[in-house]
Amino acid sequence: MTTTETVLETTSLLQERFPKKILETHNHRGDETVVIGREDLLSICEFLRDDAGCKFEMLVDLTAVDLLEQNRTPRFEMVYHFKSLSLGKRIRLKARLEEKDCCIDSIHHLWKAVDWYERECFDMYGIQFSNHPDLRRILMYDQFEGHPLRKDYPMDRQQPIEELREIEERYHYQRDV
Repeated sequence: MTTTETVLETTSLLQERFPKKILETHNHRGDETVVIGREDLLSICEFLRDDAGCKFEMLVDLTAVDLLEQNRTPRFEMVYHFKSLSLGKRIRLKARLEEKDCCIDSIHHLWKAVDWYERECFDMYGIQFSNHPDLRRILMYDQFEGHPLRKDYPMDRQQPIEELREIEERYHYQRDV
């Protein structure tokens, strides 16, 4: 059985298990994509991780796409890439978000590796992740205004200047105890 056939089985499993929650699917060069509603993210992710036919034990990547220039609504798309190491397959999951309600559930409790990815999407796009344990900026400094990967972010925007802190303050990292 090829990887493409295995992934197609995953899409079929999802359509069978969640018939009204799968908004669309498509396949491009063997990469299977499933589009869902944001309210269904947790149940579908739990299924992808725990079901014996899926076993997606690894979150490979998480990002957002701003579709402003394509005049599409909803404006934002969350894109999750998962890999099953034990079954040798992968799948892409997408959830669309409205500009006025840019919030989706965190999947941190399912895959710990998503922590920094969600923080990056929050920092760069302004997307909120409900129940994230530490949602704060990760790339930009705290006084930075706006979200630089949004298509409507002005390229020439002047940001507040942060004073250079003493060396001990710059290298002080918060530790989990």
